[in-house]
Amino acid sequence: MRTIGVIGLGNMGRGMALSLRRGGFTVMGYDPAPGARAALEADGITVAATPSALWRDCDAVVLSLPTPEVVEAVLLGPDGPLHGAKAGLLIVDTSTSDPKVTRRIAAALEPAGLALIDAPVSGGPKGAHAATLTMVIGGSDAAVALAEPVLAAMSATRVHVGGVGAGHVTKLANNLLCAAHLITAAEAVRMAAEAGVDPERLLAGINAGSGRSGVTQVNFPTWVLNGAFDSGFTMKLMRKDVRLAEGLIGALDLDLPLAAQVGRLWRESAGIPDDGDFNAIVKLQLA
Repeated sequence: MRTIGVIGLGNMGRGMALSLRRGGFTVMGYDPAPGARAALEADGITVAATPSALWRDCDAVVLSLPTPEVVEAVLLGPDGPLHGAKAGLLIVDTSTSDPKVTRRIAAALEPAGLALIDAPVSGGPKGAHAATLTMVIGGSDAAVALAEPVLAAMSATRVHVGGVGAGHVTKLANNLLCAAHLITAAEAVRMAAEAGVDPERLLAGINAGSGRSGVTQVNFPTWVLNGAFDSGFTMKLMRKDVRLAEGLIGALDLDLPLAAQVGRLWRESAGIPDDGDFNAIVKLQLA
């Protein structure tokens, strides 16, 4: 594989495109937004006028898109890979999406000889630009092995968790936990502060014990306690991910009361703008 396409050139997609180029690949990009296209062209990467050029000319295409609906429209719409894609094209969806939609798309692409793997990422825009992302991957052993050089150029950690859709199930589980941990950590910080314990010293103690999490180790010191709230991941995106997790729980007919409470609290956070940093959910407890 030498030529890789990237569809979706926002904060994440642009970073992945640049990492792929540093990894030695020829890279082409596409995004419907003129500003996103111009930014990547300014970086010296070829940008196509339509996705069709990527399906035709690339060996693999990486998606970095906001919702399952957009992913489905791109892959199964009139400008999708079923209409003129290069034989054996591999598609890597790094979006956080609905596993049911992912599996439906994969089944539609398979008869045309097109493989789809889901490889949603953690690590934010900084990780995308530095190629230090973490990926949880769903797909056949053969497709994941074929994709490995592409994935390695964008990430530092890769875990193959099962067949198509398993990566998206795992990412929804991860983000549901992160959404919950932000709330529980904020409540713990507030409790301790009211009891006279400094938040930074509290977190040092928690992070030395069994109650630690990525939120207490990374989010609070990096984006919360200093008031930065600039992780690059928005409230809108996390609200979407929590809704997707709730949808999966409902489709499985599971009674998960704590997950339901987390979903309710995120829905009731409407006072925090969609374009605000997702860590701002803690303000509901720390205000």
